[in-house]
Amino acid sequence: MAIHYRNFPVIEPFIFDSIGCCWSQDRVLRPKGFPLYHYLQTEQGCGTVKVQGTEYVLNENEGLLISPYLHHSYERNTEEWLTAFATFTGTIHSSIDKMVGNKPIIFIEKEQGAMISALINEIMENWDLLSADTRALSLKCYDLLMHFTNSRHPRPLTDEPLYLRYVAPIIKEIETHYNSELTVSDLSGRVYVTPQYLSRLFRRFLGCSVYEYLTTFRINKARELLVSNPRMEVQQIAAETGFSDASHFIAMFKKITGVTPLEFRRLN
Repeated sequence: MAIHYRNFPVIEPFIFDSIGCCWSQDRVLRPKGFPLYHYLQTEQGCGTVKVQGTEYVLNENEGLLISPYLHHSYERNTEEWLTAFATFTGTIHSSIDKMVGNKPIIFIEKEQGAMISALINEIMENWDLLSADTRALSLKCYDLLMHFTNSRHPRPLTDEPLYLRYVAPIIKEIETHYNSELTVSDLSGRVYVTPQYLSRLFRRFLGCSVYEYLTTFRINKARELLVSNPRMEVQQIAAETGFSDASHFIAMFKKITGVTPLEFRRLN
């Protein structure tokens, strides 16, 4: 069995918070759900997943994508139940809702599951190389997420001239100066386009506006501080992640994560 956890800051649009395969699956009960989108797939044996009262039996190569904070549990139906799984985060992880059509649960059948299994195993086999190149790992994460949408063969972002010319420099600017005062107007001016055009490009390639990307990136930084600095006050975290008003920070944090900053700290 093998599992890898993210041990680096969230600086990419999409990234694995954890990923594993050949996992001897024990019984799991999560009455408050899991705080991230997560995928579970049977590699060998059989198990039952219950999500908010509905049962899904997962045979070999069948899987289930579950949205955050849904009550669920799973248990094995055979003597041994081996699973593959992945949990997804990233600076714009909140856009996964739109990518999957706002579906709280997606059942993956055998044919599609076999392709997902091959991709997960490829990622696991090359983890050392990929984890040293977070952009390459992010593209693999995006590739896996696209299996849950209608787009099966997305063109890599590194092949998109408009992405490289306008979107990538703004992402780098946000990653570097997220704790400073930034506006969409200022950011668009740095690549010499209008705010409206820049946001259209962000929506085209990343599924969100520039403002949504910036806000979500700041909230993810705040999540890191809440966990790594348990004594840091919420007001200080708000200031250090670019929010001038603590009340606005709390409201945006709850909108994106589903819980308040203090509730998130208690859960983690």
